[in-house]
Amino acid sequence: MSFMDLIWPVFFPVLGAIVGLVHILWKHYKGADVFRVFLMWQLAIGLGLSYIYAGFGHLAFPDQVAASIGWPPGNPFQREVGMWDFSIGLVGLLCLKYRSIGFWSATVIAFGIFSIGAGIGHVYELVVHGDVSINNAGPVMYVDLLYPVFLGVLLFLCARRYAVFHSARNEVD
Repeated sequence: MSFMDLIWPVFFPVLGAIVGLVHILWKHYKGADVFRVFLMWQLAIGLGLSYIYAGFGHLAFPDQVAASIGWPPGNPFQREVGMWDFSIGLVGLLCLKYRSIGFWSATVIAFGIFSIGAGIGHVYELVVHGDVSINNAGPVMYVDLLYPVFLGVLLFLCARRYAVFHSARNEVD
C-alpha cells in the first residue's frame, strides 16, 4: 500500500478547501459569499478534478484499479464506472461556469446518489465477502459515504444564506 493509495481520496477535497479559503481571503468575502465560494471550489476541485482523476484510472488502467478494489481484471464494470466518474467530474468543473443553486443542486444530488450507493456497496463487499482491498475498505469507502453529505450540508447552507440575503434585499427595494 502506497502513500498515494491512502491520500488520493481526500487529496482533491483538501486542495479544493485550500483554493476556496485562499480565494475567500484574497477577495475578502463575507457572509453568504463565503459558503458560495467554498462550495464552488469543492464542486470544481473536490468533486470535479477528483472524479476526472478517478475516471481516468478506471479507463486507462482498468486492471490495476480493479485489483485495488478487489475485483478480477478484465471486468467490464470499469468502463461504465470510468465514464460515470469522468462525466460527473466534468459536471463538477462546469460548476465554475454555471453558478446557479439549481445546477449545483442537481450536481450534488446526482453525485450523492452514486457515491453513497458505491459506499454502501463497499461496506457490503467488506462485510459479506471480506474484501479489505485498499480501494474497497480504505479511505475511498469513507469518502464515498461522507463527502456527499458534506457537499449537501454546504449546499444547504449556501442556498439558505443566499435566500435570506435576497429576501432581506428585496424588503429594502
